[in-house]
Amino acid sequence: MSQPKPTPSSSPNRVSLLRTFPRFSVSQRWEHVILLACIAILLLTGLPQKYSSSVWSQTIISTPERLATIQLIHHISALVLTGLVLYHLGKACYLIARRKLPGDMLLTLQDIKDAWNMLLYLIYIKKQKPAFGKYNFEQKVTYWFLFFSIGIMIISGYVLWFPETITRILPGGIIPAAIMAHSTEAIATTIFIVIWHFYHVHIERLNLSIFSGWLNDEDMRTHHSLEYNQLVRKSRTNQDSGDIKS
Repeated sequence: MSQPKPTPSSSPNRVSLLRTFPRFSVSQRWEHVILLACIAILLLTGLPQKYSSSVWSQTIISTPERLATIQLIHHISALVLTGLVLYHLGKACYLIARRKLPGDMLLTLQDIKDAWNMLLYLIYIKKQKPAFGKYNFEQKVTYWFLFFSIGIMIISGYVLWFPETITRILPGGIIPAAIMAHSTEAIATTIFIVIWHFYHVHIERLNLSIFSGWLNDEDMRTHHSLEYNQLVRKSRTNQDSGDIKS
């Protein structure tokens, strides 16, 4: 695990250093940017097709040429998203094979306890928030919800993209099922991102670590105290080892 990185204080009157802690790697940050772009484009090009009879949609796909362009952009974004998912799964399999997958995103019994304790805190039964590690239960729910939603949308999307090929293998009823799954998951994902994810990342507190890769000392102590204590202990241990060797 990476060590805390000291950063000079912005105030000229302060001599102390403000620490920042590693949060996301470069590859994770690029994955998030590409995922964000793909989902935005897919929603902007998919919703007009779903609600093609609406007035606002007809202005966008008013001609066959416009519809073809919208579908082309939608399909290209779908291919990029598929590649991103395959890369993500491939990297996970590689880390599992090397026994280096951290497992920080796996849901555990502790997450259920944390969710319950957080509820008790919100209704003023408990006075303190539960302490969290690198990822809290809200972030894990976000990850796994989007993971399965994207999987459903990709599979159902390819069924709708190649209906003739698919129905040679599977019964024809797969097409209406795919239409229902694709559109329902798209709407559910939109609502989830706007209400749940946007609130926790931008309204409850502004957290841009997914873009910068680092989290400051105060946010680490407040929102990820378990990981904070672990990193500080490890840093002190390494310093003590260095002093002994010197």
